Amino acid sequence: MAGLSLAEALKSPSALGGPWKIYGSASRPIPTWFPSSLLDKYFAFDATDAGNTADTLTPISGEVTRVFWVAIQVHESEQVNVTVNATMLSNVLDVLKSGPGSNGTGSRLSHVTVQTGTQQYMGPIHDPTEADKGLEPHEPPFREDLPRLPYPNFYYALEDLLESYASSLTYSVHRSSIIIGASSRSVYNALLTLSVYALICRYEGLPFRYPGTRYTWEHFLRHVRCTRARRAAYMGRSDSQCQEPSL
Repeated sequence: MAGLSLAEALKSPSALGGPWKIYGSASRPIPTWFPSSLLDKYFAFDATDAGNTADTLTPISGEVTRVFWVAIQVHESEQVNVTVNATMLSNVLDVLKSGPGSNGTGSRLSHVTVQTGTQQYMGPIHDPTEADKGLEPHEPPFREDLPRLPYPNFYYALEDLLESYASSLTYSVHRSSIIIGASSRSVYNALLTLSVYALICRYEGLPFRYPGTRYTWEHFLRHVRCTRARRAAYMGRSDSQCQEPSL
């Protein structure tokens, strides 16, 4: 969802610094609904596997200058989330920063943009073990300078990993609210999930029983359209005049 929207922005004729050469990647083959014209090349590989990541990305490691990271794996345990998600980003950065590239030019990676979210301020709300301990999130409105919460959080791990590369590249982190948009397989596309559920209830003649909590029913929740999220990531590049490949 976010990746598609970002690719559309980068391939737009009006994109700052364009034309961009775009490499896309994911753990699965490119879906049939994804417009292939938005990408110059697509790579399917397992970023949790250092060897598979190196085999796939080393040939282009001398080309890529920007990384837009919107990948995520979600598990029931936040400790597992920390390990898996940090491993994926670490494996990719290790290759792009140290790989010689197929033409021997060495690494040209200079900026990484990472999309996280408001779990930064709420703690591991999807981990039942941690939630049962009684999480104490920050009170909204959330501000970027709020201190970290004393709970495991894979967003923290990603930021710490980026900071470890601070001497050789710049980075930006974008903590979007709930993102909604066009996607057939996004885990967190909450609004479209509710819409489909409502249509099924109407078709079957069943009452619409809200599947969330009383709190979410009685309060407003802020959502971000994927086009807004892409604009934030796109404008977060370290410079606006770039015609180099991005991954």
